[in-house]
Amino acid sequence: MNVTRDLFDEVMVPNYNPAAVIPVKGLGSRLWDQAGTEFIDFAGGIAVNVLGHCHPELVKTLQEQSEKVWHLSNVLTNEPVLRLAKKLTQATFAEKVYFANSGAEANEAALKLARRYAVDKFGAEKNQIIAFNQGFHGRTFFTVTVGGQAAYSDGFGPKPSAIDHIDYNDLSALETLISDKTCAVMMEPIQGEGGVVSPETEFVKGVRALCDKHNALLIFDEVQSGMGRTGDLYAYLGLDVTPDILTTAKSLGGGFPIAAMLTTSEIAKHLKVGTHGSTYGGNPLGCAVAEKVLDIVNTPEVLDGVKHKEALFRTGLEKINTQYQCFSEIRGKGLLLGAVLNEQYAGRSRDFLVAAAAENLMCLVAGANVVRFAPSLVISDEDIIEGLSRFERAVAKTVAS
Repeated sequence: MNVTRDLFDEVMVPNYNPAAVIPVKGLGSRLWDQAGTEFIDFAGGIAVNVLGHCHPELVKTLQEQSEKVWHLSNVLTNEPVLRLAKKLTQATFAEKVYFANSGAEANEAALKLARRYAVDKFGAEKNQIIAFNQGFHGRTFFTVTVGGQAAYSDGFGPKPSAIDHIDYNDLSALETLISDKTCAVMMEPIQGEGGVVSPETEFVKGVRALCDKHNALLIFDEVQSGMGRTGDLYAYLGLDVTPDILTTAKSLGGGFPIAAMLTTSEIAKHLKVGTHGSTYGGNPLGCAVAEKVLDIVNTPEVLDGVKHKEALFRTGLEKINTQYQCFSEIRGKGLLLGAVLNEQYAGRSRDFLVAAAAENLMCLVAGANVVRFAPSLVISDEDIIEGLSRFERAVAKTVAS
């Protein structure tokens, strides 16, 4: 069969519009397409390929587990899921774990748990969920409604109710809106899709305090910021604020689909038998791979390396900006970084992305004004330097056009 980009248009639902390039091989932070063209990967599958492509330890683990057991229903448990859950609870605030397949599913579970907890403890009227404009929490109808981008949730009929949005980093707005009817506040400790926006210290601590005051649960969506992305295993560890529920996906499986919701025993007990479930949640293949990812990432070598590589990225991007004057700031943390376009180039982030691809570099955007970088946490310094060189050529061509 001749597999080309045209075949996508023939057989796939048109909700995506992928590039003409079709990668067929990956190793570390390099990718090769059907023609053998080599790319450096600063996108990481949108912050997923935390250890790059085809990491030998992950390949070995997947092969070994594939010869043992692939799938069991939740009528039974399995060894990989229990080992992974134990390690996640040992490494975080959590005491209980629920596994799913994607960030949206983990967030769906978190939101359902928050509502269930509130109904059980305080009554049906305590149902308000507060989230933040430009947030992103997935594409199920519940999570896309909680996400603060109406463009993703409009056009599908009546939306789930009792969901309100305010601006990120606006503590006074939250103080005005929150009440004893609020069951949960959901936020990303760094807004990823919304432009790589970090929380102010006073803001995130204030959110925690207001949740405590009104008996509302604080949900941290760490789907994009988790698993070492910021230089801490989870971003909350660097904020000195502990959530009640945390969701994790993307990098958790290093490319294998898996997600988890983490919480305390007191909160978890409200999802009793039959209240929620997932056919593939806790799949032995996914859990075996994720356990190996956690073992590798949750080490001083990798986490300290993230901070070193962040500095290398920032230095390179600031050097590019000194010459071409196209960014207003470089923001984010660890290896979740955003180059924010200044007024002269506002709205042109996709132009920079396309130009980068033409220079054999894969990067991302976070809205119309931010070029986003979310590479492997173990990307080599040499690949960072070479990738930034390619990005500089892309910038030069874009600003000249």
